[in-house]
Amino acid sequence: MYTATARSCSNIAFIKYWGNRNDTLRLPANGSISMNLSGLETVTTVRFSEELTSDTLSLNGQSQTGEALRRASRHLDHIRHLAGVNLHAEVVSHNNFPTGAGIASSASAFAALTVASCAALGLDLAERELSALARLGSGSACRSVPGGYVEWYSGEDHASSYAETIAPPDHWELLDLVTIVSGEHKAIGSTSGHSLASTSPLQTARVEDTPRRLKQCRDAILRRDFELLAEVIEQDALMMHAVMMTSHPPLLYWLPATLQLIQLIRRWRADGIPACFTIDAGPNVHVITLPPHHEQLEQLLRQVDGVQTVLTASPGGPACLVSNPAE
Repeated sequence: MYTATARSCSNIAFIKYWGNRNDTLRLPANGSISMNLSGLETVTTVRFSEELTSDTLSLNGQSQTGEALRRASRHLDHIRHLAGVNLHAEVVSHNNFPTGAGIASSASAFAALTVASCAALGLDLAERELSALARLGSGSACRSVPGGYVEWYSGEDHASSYAETIAPPDHWELLDLVTIVSGEHKAIGSTSGHSLASTSPLQTARVEDTPRRLKQCRDAILRRDFELLAEVIEQDALMMHAVMMTSHPPLLYWLPATLQLIQLIRRWRADGIPACFTIDAGPNVHVITLPPHHEQLEQLLRQVDGVQTVLTASPGGPACLVSNPAE
């Protein structure tokens, strides 16, 4: 009864979440749209027990202390409160992709933690409620609870700030070639970065323009319009990084290979290859393309100086319980 395992996909934001209106509830400054990434996953087992004297957290086989454990415990507190219990938990989590490198590892982590913990304590919550609850641990985690192409509504309060599917995974067979130029953990994580967004003079303009970009991105997905998608997600990514670069202190996540990839991808698209980029809070570049061009594009990417590896992901499903964790 007190143990459950869940699997959740990472996601890539096409329209970015950056900055909060409420840091405690992680109510975002603007809505966002993302795609779940099948194959880039977190699997988390949670066991509540009267025998435990404190919460424990293992990530990729390494025992975690400090802020990582405190953050997990704070999230478990929300779930314990809902369930009316005060049991401590043992959390064992594994990612099959780099952690803390700007590939939304916190999104899949807290989505999986939320789904597993609620199941372990017998909470029967609707997907919308699970999404809102996951948001308290990591804002982008709310987008990893539903499947496929997902929109997160900024909302006015806890209950109204959640994410839902706007198109299922099989609606459009996009591919994300996650081009890794650094697998190192970020010196400044997204949680700290969000608090700096308001210090940039560009953040207000970015937020005010978001409804236009949301509509353009939503229309591009629903119509399967690659050129329209490329235009809006590249603009949105550059706007977010412009805010980061002009915050106080500035956040400079890009490496030389990041900028080189941006220039190459735009050149390849001009030459007829359907490819566009987006970049989360980190140096790694997500290259969005269509299946017929996968092999050609991956070969080109691997030849770029500074590229360590390329991970391929297709649209992924919702966070779900796993009956056999060994699999």
